[in-house]
Amino acid sequence: MSKLNWGIVSTGRIAALFCQDIAFAENNHLYAVAARTQDDADVFAQQYHVEKAYQGYQTLFDDPDVDIVYIATPHNFHFQQTYDALMAGKHVLCEKPMTVSVEECQILVDLAKAKNLLLMEALWTYFLPALKHAKQWLDDGLIGQLKHIKVDFGYPIPFNPDDRAYNPQLAGGCLLDMGIYPLAIANYFLDADIGNLYVQAHCCETGVEDDVIIIAKSEQVMVSLAASFQCRLSNNAYIIGDKGYIIIPDAFRASKCHLYHLDEQVDTFSDNRQSLGYHFEAEEAYRLIENGIFESKVVSHRHSLLLQSQMAKVKSLINKS
Repeated sequence: MSKLNWGIVSTGRIAALFCQDIAFAENNHLYAVAARTQDDADVFAQQYHVEKAYQGYQTLFDDPDVDIVYIATPHNFHFQQTYDALMAGKHVLCEKPMTVSVEECQILVDLAKAKNLLLMEALWTYFLPALKHAKQWLDDGLIGQLKHIKVDFGYPIPFNPDDRAYNPQLAGGCLLDMGIYPLAIANYFLDADIGNLYVQAHCCETGVEDDVIIIAKSEQVMVSLAASFQCRLSNNAYIIGDKGYIIIPDAFRASKCHLYHLDEQVDTFSDNRQSLGYHFEAEEAYRLIENGIFESKVVSHRHSLLLQSQMAKVKSLINKS
């Protein structure tokens, strides 16, 4: 396979960021884009040098020259669009969260396996060099025994009951939008699921959570996570051991990490990349498909199902509070 032809579903902000980064991904080609209107598809195609522009997503799924579909629509649409793409014989990279329930996620996993197609959740953070470097420090024992993980992610989003983020019918709320990052980053550094969950949340007048704090435990590791639409949080990750700790600034888009022993910074890493970092997941998709592998070890089906399970547990605790 000389190149991987991408079909882009959506012309929104995330789709634009992904397409901007494809230039850094060797053997990956922006072949087609689909939107609800032809005008939107045409404008996007011209801006990002995409060969073909389609009105309607099924037309893109039916194009025989599309190898893989990147789904970047709001997450309440992910299940049906991923299902339709897989049924059309396309590999799929789907934005997080891949679905809004464990049951939906399992259906897609089973379908992808039955059809021998790649299905990968677009957890781009997992492929960032800084996160991988921090994990190596941990694995090498440079912070000793892991004791605490603290991660948060929040940006203020002005309340608007008509906005997708605040609409319960569109799977709104900060847990699925932002909370998935702290959960995913915590999972990246842990060897086990989290349990003993304690959740505090504030719900806005539409009924969705706009601020949430999660306290949990994973074997002997204490976990503290937060997400918010109300304010900008630190957006950092702290990986803390009994001999030192790691700080990952802006962990969701990390470009650097710092290693400390007590109060002394003893090492630092910076990837000095020119891209935003979305191209790493595109390169992973190419590598897997080129080698006939249909599940990523970095973002496995198990990872996606685990995230769905964790978010469901947190959601149930929010609903009870």
